Amino acid sequence: MQNRKRVAIIGAGPSGMAQLRAFESAARSGAEIPELVCFEKQADWGGQWNFTWRTGLDEHGEPVHTSMYRNLWSNGPKEALEFADYTFDEHFGRPVSSYPPRAALWDYIAGRLEHSNVRRFIRFSTVVRWVEPDAESGTFRVTSEHLPTGESTIAEFDHVVVASGHFSYPNVPDYPGIETFPGYISHAHDFRGAEAFEGRDVLVIGASYSAEDIGSQAYKMGAKSVTASYRSNPMGYDWPEGFEERPAVVRFDGDTVHFVDGTSKRVDAVVMCTGYQHKYPFLPGELALGGPNTVYPEGLYRGVIWQDMPNLAYVGAQDQWFTFNMFDTQAWYVRDLILGRAELPDAEERAASMAEWRERFLAIRDAEEEIRFQGDYVKDLLELTDYPQFDVDAVVEIFLAWVKDKAKDIMGYRDRCYRSVMTGTLAVQHHTPWVEELDDSLERYLADPRELAAAA
Repeated sequence: MQNRKRVAIIGAGPSGMAQLRAFESAARSGAEIPELVCFEKQADWGGQWNFTWRTGLDEHGEPVHTSMYRNLWSNGPKEALEFADYTFDEHFGRPVSSYPPRAALWDYIAGRLEHSNVRRFIRFSTVVRWVEPDAESGTFRVTSEHLPTGESTIAEFDHVVVASGHFSYPNVPDYPGIETFPGYISHAHDFRGAEAFEGRDVLVIGASYSAEDIGSQAYKMGAKSVTASYRSNPMGYDWPEGFEERPAVVRFDGDTVHFVDGTSKRVDAVVMCTGYQHKYPFLPGELALGGPNTVYPEGLYRGVIWQDMPNLAYVGAQDQWFTFNMFDTQAWYVRDLILGRAELPDAEERAASMAEWRERFLAIRDAEEEIRFQGDYVKDLLELTDYPQFDVDAVVEIFLAWVKDKAKDIMGYRDRCYRSVMTGTLAVQHHTPWVEELDDSLERYLADPRELAAAA
């Protein structure tokens, strides 16, 4: 490869790790790959899965990236997010349950790359300050800072891959009187654990996955009551006693919250599960993705290529049903465009494709159609690359079954078991029902049930 290209990857979370894996896969098959530099603000890889107790600002005075909390468990079956080139069987050496805790999933994500040499491409504790496109050369000047030393570096790159995620900049609404609330208040981004909610009356504001899960965690950890406030529609699950839903918050008066239906309730703690913003402070406005969080964000050809500057790519920028395996298909496609293995259509053809997918997106009516839409999107990318083929339709069916499981038993759906699309292995039942399991460690998760029974 003459005049070897240089590629900047911003972020070493699941999306950035997928991009590194894609290039490593090509190198293992004999391809000459570009010079790669991956910038990661944190001291280790894993992105959201790299848990820290810190909130607000980190040890360097930078905004904390991760929104991960200590006692999070996967809220979707692992069989729906499994890598096609690195299975859970391969990683753990035996069947495990369908809903792993945070520590087990981080171990799995990191494990895929531990036996490779891609870590050498990552500049840890290094934040990208600015990406400046050069209209004449079509390249980018990337300014970065090594946080422990404060040393700044400016380097030129032919391609930039934005893999920094979009669950780090919280959307925090204001409510009349909230300044008078005397209890605990935070956004889900800063929530780190529900243990302190034992015996407390907790309000979660929102009706999506964060509200559902943090509310469930609060209940599990012994909250006296949990109230979930919805703006448009309730989650509508068959919640246990002590867990209720109420319509939108209109104001606070001390420790009393008032709802739009005229009711009120005294609460001790408030967690705003009000979503996140697309925010890329290192990009000029004309290159930064914006708008709401959806399964088909505007401005990206095939969900990854910035239409107006095609050597800028985003990986993992969509709202997600599919996660890790979708990031992989995106990263493999971006890699093949950079390597010249895939041909990028002209601007007119790209625009026509985007309009077609946009029309399909706007016609989505419910969760089932959204899941099928994203499944079709993943299949579209699979057809363009050498990423290992897997049965996307079977994964779609897992998601659809998962939706029904939650409707039947919102506090018990994590005890269900699914079969791997990749290996055919049926997950095993976790030794302890999720709602009773208060130890989220990897050691506890992998413990032999017979040994636990003997120790009891």
